[in-house]
Formats: sequence, C-alpha cells, structure tokens
Amino acid sequence: MKLIFDKSMPGRRGVMPAESDIPVRANLDSRFLRSEPAALPELSELDVMRHFTALSEMNFGVDSGFYPLGSCTMKYNPKINEQLCALPGFANLHPLLPQLSTGRDRVQGALAVLHHMDMLLREICGMAAFTMQPLAGAHGELTGVIVMAAYHKAKGNDKTTILIPDSAHGTNPASAAIAGYDVKTVPSDENGVMDIDALREVLDETTAGVMLTCPNTLGLFNPHIAEICDMVHDVDGLMYYDGANLNAIVGRSRPGDIGFDIVHLNLHKTFATPHGGGGPGSGPVGVCERLRTFLPISIVRETRDGHYYLDYDQPEAIGYIAPFYGNFAVIVRAYVYILMQGADGLARVSENAVLNANYIRERLKDHYELPYPQLCKHEVVFSASRQAKKGVHAVDIAKALIDRGYHPPTVYFPLIVEEALMIEPTETESKETLDGFIEAMIEIAKLAETDPESFHAMPTSAPVSRPDETQAARKPDVASLA
Repeated sequence: MKLIFDKSMPGRRGVMPAESDIPVRANLDSRFLRSEPAALPELSELDVMRHFTALSEMNFGVDSGFYPLGSCTMKYNPKINEQLCALPGFANLHPLLPQLSTGRDRVQGALAVLHHMDMLLREICGMAAFTMQPLAGAHGELTGVIVMAAYHKAKGNDKTTILIPDSAHGTNPASAAIAGYDVKTVPSDENGVMDIDALREVLDETTAGVMLTCPNTLGLFNPHIAEICDMVHDVDGLMYYDGANLNAIVGRSRPGDIGFDIVHLNLHKTFATPHGGGGPGSGPVGVCERLRTFLPISIVRETRDGHYYLDYDQPEAIGYIAPFYGNFAVIVRAYVYILMQGADGLARVSENAVLNANYIRERLKDHYELPYPQLCKHEVVFSASRQAKKGVHAVDIAKALIDRGYHPPTVYFPLIVEEALMIEPTETESKETLDGFIEAMIEIAKLAETDPESFHAMPTSAPVSRPDETQAARKPDVASLA
C-alpha cells in the first residue's frame, strides 16, 4: 500500500470546512510560524477517504475476528457501553469543574458513578474499599504494592521482600521492585501451581507479601490458596491478588473471601471495555478493612442528603498515583456492563469462559502437548514442543493462524512452558467460532508434520509477513521520505 504522500498530486484538494472551533490568533510570534508552507500531501476527499478506510481494514480486533490472546481476556465490548459513555453529561465533563456548583450540578452524576462503582466492586471482590485512580493493570499493581509498603511502614514492620511465583506476569516483579522491595521467585510444583513447600522455605518475618494470579497464568486454580493466605498472614504479610484472570471466577468466588488483602482489577479485561493497542486501561485497587486508610486521595463520599464530594482528609493516604480520578470513560463502560449483567449474569460469564477453555483443551489435547492436563479455568496452555521437533515453533503456528483469519494466541508465555501457546477464548465466543479455530489448529498441526518448510513464508495474506521485530523496536523508521 502506498503512503499517502506517494498518492499526492499537485493542485488536488478535497472539501475543507470553512469554519473551525479552534480559535485563530493573528498575532502569533513569528518564532512559532513556519517559514515555508507545510509539505502536506494534496489529494481529493475521495482519495483521502479510501486511503484511511483501507488502513482501518488492516486492523484486527474483537469486532472483526476471534482474538484468543491468553491472559488478556479480549472479549467483545457491547456497543451500548459506547453509547452510554458518550452521553454529553459524561463525555463533555472536565475534571476541574466544581464538585457542587451554585446552579445546575455538572459533576454529581459522574461522582455518583464513581461512588456506585466502588460499591459494586467491593461486593464483587469482597473488599472494604476501592480507588478508581489507577490507569491500567500494571499501574494498579504498583498502587497495591505501595499501599502494602505504607501499611508495613505505619506498623513499623521491617519488611524487605515480596514473593512471586515463577508463572507470574512480568509486571508483578517490576511493580514490587519499583516499590522498593526485593523479589524472590517461588517455583511451581508438578501440577503447575506455586509449590507450597518451596513457599515455606522462603517465607519469613521479612516477607511483606505474596503476589498471586488466581487462577494462575496456566489457567489453574491453586488448591492450597487458603492455606497459603494463612501462612502469609501468620508473618504479618499481605496477600496481593493480580486481577488479570478474574474472568475465571467473577460472580462465583471473591478474592477477599479467599483471604486476599489487596486486589487490582482490569476493567478493560473482565468488564468488557475496549482493550488493545496500548490502552485505554483502568486498574482499580481494592483493599481489606485494615488497609483502607492508605488508599490514594481523593475518595468519593456521599452526604446524608444524597450529594457526592471528594474527600481529601486522609492523613495516611499514599497521595495521588494519577491525575484526577482515573480513566473515567472506561469506568463508565464497565459500570454499564456490570449493571446489565447483574449477579447472575456475572456468574454465567465465568461459567461460560471456563466451559469454552476446557472445550478447546479437550479438542486439541491430542494434537498439541498439554503439559498440565488437569481441568483448567478460563485459559489453557499448550506446548508446540512436538511441532518444534519438525522445525515448526510456536511463533510459526501463530503466523499460520493469521493466514486462516485468526489472531494468534499468546506465545512463549508463561516461561515455565516450552514453546507455550496460551489460549483464552472468553465467554463471548460461540461454539461455531471455537470449532472453526479448533479445526484451523488441527490443520496446522497436520501441516507441521507433512510440510514444515511451508511455515517459514507465513503469513502470506498479511500486508507484512516476517519483519525483523528486534530491529523494528531498536531502530524504528517512522518518518516519511516526502
């Protein structure tokens, strides 16, 4: 596809708006003005429309096809979420508007959404309070660990270490390190969950907490989780819940009831808001009762007469961790989703997510290695080690799926599985879609046996086939030569 500059023809132009809502300043300082006109492409309106429409058709998203990206919960985003968050009363707000205006209240509805969302997430997760400030899952992780550090500092605890399983998301140790803690890795046992005996060996009075994804990144629920929580609490450590995989248990099991003290959620995963392309995200953090005073400022409170305000009177708070009150539009979308589902609907979400993952596990277990064959939760991790012996690796299988119209699953993660293929179908996909994906995976497995060399040219249907991703990251060339 040609660049838009390559399509330019001198003198060609489309219809431009006669007026703009951007004010024009005639007295701009000459230092800020170009000495020569900008070298912009010259095209008709039709050419511009076709160019950007063609670009948009190169994008792949949940609206255009199956997106089984493991540990990311790429589920369909209902369009009613978009319609409601675009209401003028939400979309046209500015965060510096007064909380209580003398005339018509401009922000009371938004504050009500934030407050009610706090209440809903408390009920869903079994927590005492939530903050909506964190702007992504990893940001929520960091917030949770900083709350953990504030708690131990207030108690005078000499805590230096956070324990993390070897199957954890990479952001877990990063968040712990940024918060000032040393990280110790706890290995998994033969069943793919954190080894409780190995945990006993490293757990001591210096342990600030344990960060766990539950179920873990293999899609497996740890049967020892209640005992692990008791062990950590016995040394005055805190249990941190990585909410990336909440889709597996939402509506059926609450992290707070299990024994977790801190929870971060990914509204852009579990609660069906747009996800991918680097954002936007939202990572609210919930805490148990003894940690609520450490949450970031400010907290939305409700008065007796039904008004809402921002409470800054929190002397033990960790301060701001983001400007204002979080990614508000994402919160509104998740709020709509939760209200539409209700308690029964959320329980069906996890039920169908688990059903779909196990359907794929059962259908593909004879075609790909299954290092942990027990029932999984919301995602299943295969290994392409059998195909790798023929020279077809996990990344080759991912490229082959592109040619068959499917977004690849996560590959090479978690690191404890060789040639990992991590598949999360979510609850929103139909059996027909899953069957099509399964047949494509079986076809690929058979092709790896009979014609492994053919994989090296895949994908053949994509605009770009096999870029040098390392060089693209280290030496990006994004400038036009025009």
